[in-house]
Amino acid sequence: MERRVRVRFAPSPTGPLHMGGVRTALFNYLFAKKHGGDFLLRIEDTDQNRYVPGAEDYIIESLKWCGLVPDEGVGFGGDLGPYRQSERKPIYKKYADQLIENGNAYYSFDTAEELDELRKQAEADKQVFSYDLHTRNSLKNSLTLSSEEVQARLNNGEHYVIRFKMPETRDIVEEDLIRGRVSFNTNQLDDKVLFKSDGMPTYHLANVVDDYLMNITHVIRGEEWLSSMPLHVLLYESLGISENRPRFSHLPLILKPEGKGKLSKRDGDKMGFPVFPLLWNNQETGESYRGYREDGYFPEAFVNMLALLGWNSGTEQEFFSIDELIESFDLTRVVKSGARFDPEKAKWFNRHYLQLKSAAELAALVLPELKEKGIDPDPQKLERIVGLIKERCEFVKDIWAQSHFFFQAPESYDEKTVKSKWKADTNEKLESISALFGTITDWKAEAIKETFSAFMTAKEWGFGAVMVPIRLALVGGSSGPDLFEIFELIGKEETIGRIKSACERIKL
Repeated sequence: MERRVRVRFAPSPTGPLHMGGVRTALFNYLFAKKHGGDFLLRIEDTDQNRYVPGAEDYIIESLKWCGLVPDEGVGFGGDLGPYRQSERKPIYKKYADQLIENGNAYYSFDTAEELDELRKQAEADKQVFSYDLHTRNSLKNSLTLSSEEVQARLNNGEHYVIRFKMPETRDIVEEDLIRGRVSFNTNQLDDKVLFKSDGMPTYHLANVVDDYLMNITHVIRGEEWLSSMPLHVLLYESLGISENRPRFSHLPLILKPEGKGKLSKRDGDKMGFPVFPLLWNNQETGESYRGYREDGYFPEAFVNMLALLGWNSGTEQEFFSIDELIESFDLTRVVKSGARFDPEKAKWFNRHYLQLKSAAELAALVLPELKEKGIDPDPQKLERIVGLIKERCEFVKDIWAQSHFFFQAPESYDEKTVKSKWKADTNEKLESISALFGTITDWKAEAIKETFSAFMTAKEWGFGAVMVPIRLALVGGSSGPDLFEIFELIGKEETIGRIKSACERIKL
């Protein structure tokens, strides 16, 4: 019987969740939902020295904001918990002991200082020290010490680690679901630490044991873990659980917009874009980093953008709902090479999703900002205003920049437009137009336009000679939505008042 698909997102709470981590979570989520399976959140906090307060809550909030809600995991329940590795501490010792007993691991008593000295010596000889099959038989471990001495050291509470005993001259071949056939020779791999005398496992042992006990069928993770795959394959084999081990897939890196290398927060700081889903405030250092949510991105735009960083549907389609992503997702269409991030493309995605929203939805989103400025507009009027200017916006925060003149008269006028469009006879013409506006009783855009056009034809004035100056008087610049809509929405008295004010204030 085929196993139910179960995948996990297993971040470490060592800081804010990078957008690359969110993409890993997204691809796991899409794969699980595509195959009717389960998506788990496991917090891998075995490295307590690097634990950062607030990071775990940040991870959970980020997933929720993106709509990637786990079926099981920390904060979400489930039958195979606990899902926080620090709470699973008693589980791992049994598996470490099993590896010692069957000869696939050994105790190592070398101190950190001794190993540092060996690294320095190797560096002086222009070599690299590695604790592996080439060096282990000359070091302080249970492979070189007598069983009596090993036991004595353990009884005395001496610090130790348990290392995996990498077999000699074996090719570990695996069919990665993204990269195809990958092969590693064990002679080039070191003996990784699996367990420490404080009772905490390292990532490698805990990862394999938890994936086994949680029935994980597919491991979808970043490219940086590809080199760990042979060890994990051998751990499954050495623990006698290979029949239930997962299939592996390693995602490509997200690359910086320019140059070489992985996208980092330094790139975001330098080029002015966020690399984290949410605003991050470090409780210990006071450091703060921008987030996509706080920068005004819609979660659906962020998710759509991430999905296309390293994956494509094989079609020309670029905009996907989450259901469309689930339907289209296939690991075989994930690329092997790095995916370059384009911050302008991220804005483009957000603009698309903003345009899909109704004027009523956007009005509700911008209303709190207006109220902070002491503006409490009529709801129907606000919807009309938003409908007029939304095409000019990429973010909700752009709405105020594109519509402020509907609520406030301009305090200044664009100097360049004044110099090029405000002529010697402009004041006289605008005063005539103000008088005309005073006679109009049906103050609606179409009616105003009809009366105004007839007036301009009778006067034989070119529209270009007055339209830009009028716009300048009403909005302070030369751009904006339909002028007659502005007339109607700001009202007759306000329109006339702004024109008269501009005539008084603009001096040639």
